[in-house]
Amino acid sequence: MPKFFTPRENITDTTIIIDNEDAKHIERVLRLGVGDEIMVCDGRGIDYRAKISEINKSCIICDILSSEKCDTEPGIKVTLYQGIPKASKMDYIIQKTTELGITRIVPVTLSRCVVKLENRNAEKKKVERWKKIAYEAAKQSGRGVIPEVSMPMTLEEAIVDMKRADLAFAPYECEANTRLYDVIENNSGVDTVSFMIGPEGGFDITETQKLTDAGITTITLGRRILRTETAGEAVLAMLMYGLKEI
Repeated sequence: MPKFFTPRENITDTTIIIDNEDAKHIERVLRLGVGDEIMVCDGRGIDYRAKISEINKSCIICDILSSEKCDTEPGIKVTLYQGIPKASKMDYIIQKTTELGITRIVPVTLSRCVVKLENRNAEKKKVERWKKIAYEAAKQSGRGVIPEVSMPMTLEEAIVDMKRADLAFAPYECEANTRLYDVIENNSGVDTVSFMIGPEGGFDITETQKLTDAGITTITLGRRILRTETAGEAVLAMLMYGLKEI
């Protein structure tokens, strides 16, 4: 059954209004009509089975048939702090980590980032694009929550933000001893996790020093060095498995 999102304010006890781009998609692409059933999510973890009752130029109105808590959301909340990569790599990272259950994605400006966002307007345009990618990926993968894509942060801002989580770490190619398995095994009861991935050139030594000085553990992902667009999804998949969310 097709699944769509609509804001909570568009949902009453008996009806749902879909007035975003999905309304056009439902009518013009899927060619659904009055009487067809769809799944609608409020973006906060509640799914509604609904029947289309009216289609007009501005919106689609549905009658609610039933509702239940979405069972696709993980019990832990994971935030990825991603050193901003070049080209479309960030699009891929957001799409795949959304499919795997990420809660929040924070772009981070690091010294080896190739992409430099010149001003706040450029940042806002990028973030709006990234939010749309997260939305589409959440819809495709049957998520009950659309991951938050935050405005870019500096390393210092990100460190402060990361430390609010129960568990915070950063994969680093020069780390030889502490494995992801080790931090998972020692923190099996956590509710919130944050981790940072460097850009194409990785972290520089001053950045890793700042991370470790702040109490953020550096870990190894093994003997092979992963690309920045591979590392985030690999870590998230391992986290979900290790914390029994798969």
